Amino acid sequence: MSRLSSQTLADLPADVIRPAYDRAAVTCGVVHLGIGAFHRAHQAVVFDDALNAGDLRWGIIAASLRSPSVRDQMTPQDGLYTMLVRDGAAEQARLIGAVQQVIVAPEEPQALLAALASPDTHIVTLTVTEKGYKLDPATGALIESDPQLAADLASLESPQTAPGYLVAALALRRAAGLPPFTAISCDNLPHNGSRLRAAVIALARRHDPALADWIEEEGAFPETMVDRIVPATTADDIVALTRRIGVEDQAMVKTEPFIQWVIEDKFCGPRPDFGAGVQVTAAVAPWEEAKLRLLNGAHSGIAYLGGLAGIDYVHEVLALPEARHFVESLWDEAETTLSPPAELDVAAYRRELMARFDNPTLRHRTRQIAMDGSQKLPQRLLATIAAGLEAGQGIDALALAVAAWVRWQAGQDDLGQAHQVDDPLAGRIGDVLASAASPGSRIAAILAFDAVVPPELARNPLLADALTRWLTVLETQGARGALAAFRQ
Repeated sequence: MSRLSSQTLADLPADVIRPAYDRAAVTCGVVHLGIGAFHRAHQAVVFDDALNAGDLRWGIIAASLRSPSVRDQMTPQDGLYTMLVRDGAAEQARLIGAVQQVIVAPEEPQALLAALASPDTHIVTLTVTEKGYKLDPATGALIESDPQLAADLASLESPQTAPGYLVAALALRRAAGLPPFTAISCDNLPHNGSRLRAAVIALARRHDPALADWIEEEGAFPETMVDRIVPATTADDIVALTRRIGVEDQAMVKTEPFIQWVIEDKFCGPRPDFGAGVQVTAAVAPWEEAKLRLLNGAHSGIAYLGGLAGIDYVHEVLALPEARHFVESLWDEAETTLSPPAELDVAAYRRELMARFDNPTLRHRTRQIAMDGSQKLPQRLLATIAAGLEAGQGIDALALAVAAWVRWQAGQDDLGQAHQVDDPLAGRIGDVLASAASPGSRIAAILAFDAVVPPELARNPLLADALTRWLTVLETQGARGALAAFRQ
């Protein structure tokens, strides 16, 4: 079977939407760190829209900081890939042509540095997941004990981390008399722009205080909020698309119609004339808070409870009436902690979220969402709990979600099936829990784990009591039993 490529475009069915621009005339004004499915279904689409509108400065040089798999998928296809937008029975296929090159950073660190330091580069975007910033999730400080970060603290000749690449490239730009680029974190970190800025400046200051001062004065690190559900592509998805379009596309992505990108109006150079789905605003925090505490918080609760119950997909979890009741209750608790922007109708947003969760064609796996929980819980659930307790509000649904995460660490679901706890702190958390003999002692051990739980929150007896109660139910009655008990 032929692969999707520039040479096979003419063979595609007429209903496949193609780039409306000459890809050979594109200049790469964007470097993206961490190319994965989410970037290909979100930021790359936004820059593709700008190219389609006639501004040819916004091609993308993308980089993987670890695996060559995406490079190996995309390079034989000339960077082209199909985005399938699924909504019930409706499906739209669109070719995205914005990605011009994919670099595997460990293989070609100097090529990535050259791209970042190029005069053509105006924007650097990042989707490296929460753990890719090498920041303590509780404090926001650099994790200096991390081996890769320790290497970058010693030398930036061949960086190993996202902050390391940014600092090394900014040093090259300053030496060449170029302005800095605008660095935009697109990961679900609270105050992601401020955190990225702090990480970059802290690392720069360890190498060159004058460079750090220049970055502080001249650089730009906007806060952002990104939202689109992008399930992992399966082998069956690739086979089905091959049947539909007549060529094989190993880099395809599937997603929903909804797309949102809220960006703080803080750039230090050119930017596209952003189109639909992008909102440039003076204040991102209220949007970010609503998304983290409603969409992401519910997603984590669904993932751990559904995963423990042996349920594969989000929409299947929500087919249970008791699970829908749990999600609505979690939203009731979270909503009281929000300061939503005037433009956000929270009731309408909740209805829209439930409809998105219910979309059966997305087939969003609970185990995909369950990854990296130690990095996600502080902003998705624990911050909401802290705000609720401070306001004297209930936290029962939020506590059930956190207790389900604790239960997930055992590595076995309620059906006795083993699962991998895919988390950078899995070993340390497993050691902590292994020595605890009861639900109460396991919760006490987790609350003492300050890499995840802020000490002030950990000292609150209301949280300890709620978590112990729900972990006891989860261990004796399973996730389905806990959901049923919650509904009573």
